Amino acid sequence: MFGKVTEYAADLGYRAGWAAVRWAPESVARNVFDAVGTFAGRRGGGPEQLRRNLARVIGTSPEEVPAELVEQAMRSYARYWREAFRLPTTDPADIVASVRMSEHDRRVVDEVCTSGRGVVMALPHSGNWDICGVWLVAHYGKFATVAERLKPESLFDQFVEYRESLGFEVFPLTGGEEPPFKLLADRLRAGGIVCLMGDRDLSHSGVPVELFGERTRMPAGPAKLAIDTGATLLAVHHSYPDADTSLIRCGTVIDTSGGVAAATQALADAFAEGIAAAPADWHMLQPLWESDWSQARRDRLGVTDPGVTKE
Repeated sequence: MFGKVTEYAADLGYRAGWAAVRWAPESVARNVFDAVGTFAGRRGGGPEQLRRNLARVIGTSPEEVPAELVEQAMRSYARYWREAFRLPTTDPADIVASVRMSEHDRRVVDEVCTSGRGVVMALPHSGNWDICGVWLVAHYGKFATVAERLKPESLFDQFVEYRESLGFEVFPLTGGEEPPFKLLADRLRAGGIVCLMGDRDLSHSGVPVELFGERTRMPAGPAKLAIDTGATLLAVHHSYPDADTSLIRCGTVIDTSGGVAAATQALADAFAEGIAAAPADWHMLQPLWESDWSQARRDRLGVTDPGVTKE
């Protein structure tokens, strides 16, 4: 009973917060979220795991990560949530107009999305992937994606309804009528587009890769879907070059001819390039590398020697 009450309270709180931020003046919402992000970045030196993750990106120790970078990262994270709350009431044309992309990347994405062949777009948790989705819908129509089921169920339903209102087709990761892999494969074989987060694996079947010189695991799904369906695999990255615009990098086509492991490592390399160019916009606040995993997780996945794999 207590759990149900807690879920109901969380649902009410989220609905109230979403409504308040959605309808607040832009200047007020921006100032509030910037202040919250700055406070979170300064308090106690910022989230410890974020600092550890950023240290890998910039090649230093956690203690040497600049305080300003941690603050920027938390402001970027707060900006993501502000945009997420406000997207349903923001004119999609304004979102599309705020996106920047190089001529090379624009040419590549246009070629693969109009080829008639399926396309798998894999993204890290950087910037705001919903903005990438709005841009994609505006130019190439609906695409399919997967959402992890949340509690309470009503909160998950809100997230799905919100993204479907933007033109996304959302399949639940678990509990759906059919496994999402089959549904996504069907969309790809029909020449459709699938977008998946690809930098953090929570399953037992992740692919071992090196990211910034240390071992971690990334989902096999993007590469396996592309290989099984003959779709193009594209690495995508989103970041915030300034307060009013965003940047999409999508000009890297991943070679899948070497199999799932090689393609996933190539994705990791492409992600690393984008993350290194905009480290503050990588919203990775959880343990990612094997050396940061709990002993229970390492035991569960059979990791016996976590750590750095190359000099």
